[in-house]
Amino acid sequence: MGKILEKLKDGRVLVSDGAWGTFLHQKGLKADECPESWNLHRPDDVLEIARSYVIAGADIILTNSFGGSPFKLEGYGLRDQTFEINRAAAEISRKAAGDQVLVLGSIGPTGKMVFMGEVTEVELLEGIKEQARGLMAGGADGIIIETMSDLQEAQAAIAASRSVTDLDIGCTFTFSLTADNEYKTMMGTGIEEYLEMVKSAGVQIAGANCGNGTAGMIEIVKQIRQIDPDIPVLVHANAGLPLYRDGETVFPESADEMASQMKDLVAAGANIVGGCCGTTPAHISLISQFIKSE
Repeated sequence: MGKILEKLKDGRVLVSDGAWGTFLHQKGLKADECPESWNLHRPDDVLEIARSYVIAGADIILTNSFGGSPFKLEGYGLRDQTFEINRAAAEISRKAAGDQVLVLGSIGPTGKMVFMGEVTEVELLEGIKEQARGLMAGGADGIIIETMSDLQEAQAAIAASRSVTDLDIGCTFTFSLTADNEYKTMMGTGIEEYLEMVKSAGVQIAGANCGNGTAGMIEIVKQIRQIDPDIPVLVHANAGLPLYRDGETVFPESADEMASQMKDLVAAGANIVGGCCGTTPAHISLISQFIKSE
């Protein structure tokens, strides 16, 4: 049993962190710049973001490695630095976390599809292995394969991570409500099909992130629990559904509004709660206060 499952075994609900990209842009990240490159060139700025979530009361923080696969890094001429960039990402979050807070190494979509012939399954496996090795070497306590929509890619990422580490592995998909009133990914994967895949792949933590505000995530968790009452569930909700205002995308759910829905999210069966797009340390602070007061 890994460190994350160990902390969950007594029924405690853990609080995760919130958005990262927004704050990197606030610190000067350019639109055409690689966010993960900052792990090597501006580590203090990345550390400040990680620390802000620790100070806010998070039990778990992620790493600045969402786009750290060699396939994403190749677009910035950084493919050869895959291991170093991911190791640095984990080292920075580990430094912020200290001994009390856990670190989940983030692995996002590669942007390549096997069925489209853009990458072979072997290439995909080897690429994710390199990313996972870096995160493990940097001190991550677990791996979270997140914001996935394609079963084949997610399964390969899980297999690759599992082959190089015995850490806890989580996998979250991004579901949206369809016109048929069903939650599915952009690739058409439903919740039942997703759960079948992650359980067969040996994932320890399931769940959903992005794509929904907290209200939508409550319904997704309920559906997960109808199928599987036992698997630990992680939820990183957006701060509401995105709105386009004054030329920019905003997420309207305030920290108070988001925290007030935590009771229903936990009652639905969530074991780890945090945020995705639009969530700030202020959101996580109130969520943490609510969870720890229950």
